Amino acid sequence: MKQKTALDILKLGHNVFLTGPAGSGKTYLLNQYIAYLKEKNIGVAVTASTGIAATHMNGQTIHSWSGMGISDTLSEEDLTKLAKKHYHRQKFKKAKVLIIDEVSMLHAHQLDLVDSICKKFKDPFQPFGGLQVILCGDFFQLPPVAKYGRKAQFVIESEAWATMRPKICYLEEQHRQEDRRMLQILNDIRNRSCDEKTRDLIMTRENKSLKGKIVPTKLYTHNANVDAINDFELQKIEAEPKVFQMTATGIDNLISTIKRGCLAPETLVLKIGAAVMFVKNNFERGYVNGTLGRVMGFDSLGLPLVEITSGKRIAVIPEKWSIEEEDTLLASVTQMPLRLAWAITVHKSQGMTLDAVEMDLSKSFEYGMGYVALSRVRTLDGIKLLGINDVALEVNPQVYEFDKALEELSRANVQEIEQLGMLEKRRKQKEFLQEIAGD
Repeated sequence: MKQKTALDILKLGHNVFLTGPAGSGKTYLLNQYIAYLKEKNIGVAVTASTGIAATHMNGQTIHSWSGMGISDTLSEEDLTKLAKKHYHRQKFKKAKVLIIDEVSMLHAHQLDLVDSICKKFKDPFQPFGGLQVILCGDFFQLPPVAKYGRKAQFVIESEAWATMRPKICYLEEQHRQEDRRMLQILNDIRNRSCDEKTRDLIMTRENKSLKGKIVPTKLYTHNANVDAINDFELQKIEAEPKVFQMTATGIDNLISTIKRGCLAPETLVLKIGAAVMFVKNNFERGYVNGTLGRVMGFDSLGLPLVEITSGKRIAVIPEKWSIEEEDTLLASVTQMPLRLAWAITVHKSQGMTLDAVEMDLSKSFEYGMGYVALSRVRTLDGIKLLGINDVALEVNPQVYEFDKALEELSRANVQEIEQLGMLEKRRKQKEFLQEIAGD
């Protein structure tokens, strides 16, 4: 499907699953639709499964927006309590359209939870309370993180997916990769047709130097490697270190839950010149989870001053992560909302476009890892490969099968909209706008 056709389908008010290969312009298309809705004064909730993905659309995580936070389940009592919160009521009252990006990393039960929350605030008898829902992502990318031995299930396996009956829009054009060799590698991985030729092509970048002055982003599969590189880079800076220790209060097991859910380290060591990433949303102060920057100094109180990539300088103050019940604080941790960022994990790179990458895929351990890492880069020459294993080039057989089915459904939707005719299409799009504006 072409982007223009997909945009027409979105404007008709259908629930949609927008998919396609990495670099096919999914986020660009979402931003076009968001701009269209805002121009018409239609309330749109812009969210994603991860903080970094949300930054590409100036949105927030679906966990934060919906109010589910780091919970896996919400009881009827929890939902009722959530519905009493004035801020949430106002937010849901305004929202007519809900966008969730990077849904490949969202669990089926989490989408069902969002559905339940939306019904609590909106129409209880309609999927997602009657909101137009646009899910976006590519199942060939990283799957949801399996917790506590639980099998990870994609959103396509959720009850909410079945009831919302999304129109499939499968984008086919390539906008990120400008290199035929790179496209061939990525297509071979998607089609489960990697052979000696594919591997030889990838291996041409083994330990190859990168041209230009761009400092490559280091991508690793495991947090331990990332932490080691970040510590090493920090040691190279001769400036005086500043240490920020996490503080915690409340019930021990809940404190542990919060520590697992937030990305802030228990001990954060910073120096002037350190590369950092924000790990919490704070729209008022001008950063979101995933914003990159550099420490430029410390103020009179010893708090870090961070310059982000836009050139804006932010005086960083401690943030609190907490769990409450009946307006009672059960547990909380407090720390600077930062972590070192010379190196990042493949998981955190999803959704990024990078010019130069140094990657080590020799310890890849799940489907989609190599695909995500390789597809971050515009050209093959932008890669310095430190290592790779067989898992890196594998994709989930289940994903391969239902991706073929999604392509077929998308083709049928192209034919359907072509048969609609220009005038009829415009009339229906206008009707949808009038309907949601009048809600």
